[in-house]
Amino acid sequence: MKILIFIVAYNAEKTIESVLRRIPESMSQYDTEVLIIDDASSDRTWECAQQFKKTASFPFKLNVLVNPINQGYGGNQKIGFLYAIQNGFDLVALVHGDGQYAPEALPMLVKPIVDGEADAVFGSRMMTALGALNGGMPLYKYVGNRILTAFQNVVLQSSLSEFHTGYRLYSTKALARVPFQFNTNDFHFDTEIIIQLLLAKLHIKELPIPTFYGDEICHVNGMKYALDVAIVTTIARLQSFSLMYRRNFDINGAFSDKCAYEPKLDYDSSHTRALALIARGSKVLDVGCGAVHLCSAFKSKDCQVTGLGNARYRSSGYDEFVEHDLSDSSLPLQLERFDYVLMLDVIEHHRSPEKLISTLAQAGASTTNAKFIITTGNVAFFITRLMLLFGQFNYGKRGILDLTHTRLFTFGSLAALVEGNGFETLSTEGIPAPFPLAVKNQKLAAWLLKFNASLIKLRKGFFSYQIMLVARPWPSLDFILRQTTAFSASRSVQGAGENVSAKQSSEQTAVGAR
Repeated sequence: MKILIFIVAYNAEKTIESVLRRIPESMSQYDTEVLIIDDASSDRTWECAQQFKKTASFPFKLNVLVNPINQGYGGNQKIGFLYAIQNGFDLVALVHGDGQYAPEALPMLVKPIVDGEADAVFGSRMMTALGALNGGMPLYKYVGNRILTAFQNVVLQSSLSEFHTGYRLYSTKALARVPFQFNTNDFHFDTEIIIQLLLAKLHIKELPIPTFYGDEICHVNGMKYALDVAIVTTIARLQSFSLMYRRNFDINGAFSDKCAYEPKLDYDSSHTRALALIARGSKVLDVGCGAVHLCSAFKSKDCQVTGLGNARYRSSGYDEFVEHDLSDSSLPLQLERFDYVLMLDVIEHHRSPEKLISTLAQAGASTTNAKFIITTGNVAFFITRLMLLFGQFNYGKRGILDLTHTRLFTFGSLAALVEGNGFETLSTEGIPAPFPLAVKNQKLAAWLLKFNASLIKLRKGFFSYQIMLVARPWPSLDFILRQTTAFSASRSVQGAGENVSAKQSSEQTAVGAR
């Protein structure tokens, strides 16, 4: 096991040597290196560490670095963690250069990671009753720590005894799993990396440590720190509802190629509404593969489903699949084959919705009686409006402000798009928010769905989370002209026949009269 003991230091000339000497020699059982990064101290921290390296008998390899510009508490950690990853360490133990966290506890703290029992280990000062106060922690810090930790546990649905310890050990595999490089450089870096570990479902183990408060200088603005912690914790939770977005809390990456949507067949949703509109035994075209999750449900209604879109959906359960770039001006199949054409949550992703709708209208005009079912998010949803009221316009991994959306719609703008490009709107309806995806309590989620649906009846544009529009293509002008020409010709022939008949009848009448 290759271990890096990483000491973050800032103005620690009085304590850095003591911290180094307190590292237990028993850590020699591992391939251990000690790294000090002096964060551009204004005192002699770097010089003291260098002097120790040159003159002291030290059982471990010691590397002393200094930042040319102060990187901040979080920024300094980023450099050390990257050093650990790039140099092939298995584990990195974060120790503070002011001596507040006991290096003597290192053998105990490394063990869970060495034994494969945890991805991260935190030394907690709150696991022993009043231990932190007995160790000299000021009462206001103790109370603040407790309140903030309780708040964070509720919001993040976690159960840590302390979010604010600086004594932390991480496996480098865990560090490589989370985008810590996007975290703040400030003191609430520690909170952000905990959130990342929780989002990545990595195992955190807490162990009790003693508390030591001496004459070290605190560089943390307590009120600003508390506010920063509360804000990022709240943002992380809102991101799980797709109401906010921060890159550092997107563990899988903002632009992962996998389908980010989930089936919504167990409750009132765009999926259940679309499914209910389609008659048994119908032939269905899924444009853009937004209904990929509904294939099995359609088959249970004896429907034949054809997928039209990106090749990655080829093996998704369609009866037929046609690979096609929806930005093309033509379609590779005839729409007259289908009873329904679906575009479920597709139109908002397209680079040019007008072009796509126009292409479908031209292909369907005069050749199909199919109904087109279109769903998209309603940007006028009341939550989005409230966020705008407070100056927030935040994209997310899914939802109305999906990161991959190129266009946003209201009921009016979607109808205008459809009707302005060759379609007739047959009906529109509002769809409630997918509360079961966000609320774990299913009874509460079901009640919220019903309540949202009742509000939609009062004011559709304000309370609808999604829009469902059903349309059909108008006959094209070319088709109408051909129909008119044919009809006129038919009337002309019919008129000539009527004139001949009238003349014959007149002659017969004259003969009869004679």
